[in-house]
Amino acid sequence: MSTRELFAYLCVRDAQAAIDFYRDVFGASETLRLVDAGGRIGHAEVSIAGTTLMLCEEYPEYDILAPDPTASSSVTLHVHVDNADEVIAHAVSAGATVVMPARDQFYGERSGVVRDPFGHRWNIGHSIEDVTPQEMQRRFIALTAGPCD
Repeated sequence: MSTRELFAYLCVRDAQAAIDFYRDVFGASETLRLVDAGGRIGHAEVSIAGTTLMLCEEYPEYDILAPDPTASSSVTLHVHVDNADEVIAHAVSAGATVVMPARDQFYGERSGVVRDPFGHRWNIGHSIEDVTPQEMQRRFIALTAGPCD
């Protein structure tokens, strides 16, 4: 058995608003939309930088629910952009909330985190230096070492 592809699939309360947000902030283009008899977007696909993001509206009858937009999330989507600070500012102006402001990171990126208006967490970053895995590990240990270590 081999895996050929992996897609993120998000549930949102208002798929049209989410598509508009992803188009505005990340340059997404819609490639597919399926609407049920009641008018809900049951499945949509957008392309962001050549990668497919799938989304749907809530279907509580199938236990498909959107996250609480005010609650923490255990899932983060990571996007590389040309300028993280600009994209984060644009996302905030479009309704996102800053979770972590952009800053230079130990792994060689300048990145920050926002929560979109639909409850999904996005790490937005751009490369600032090439870092070997060994150097990244060294920096990670230095970063996470406590005062007694």
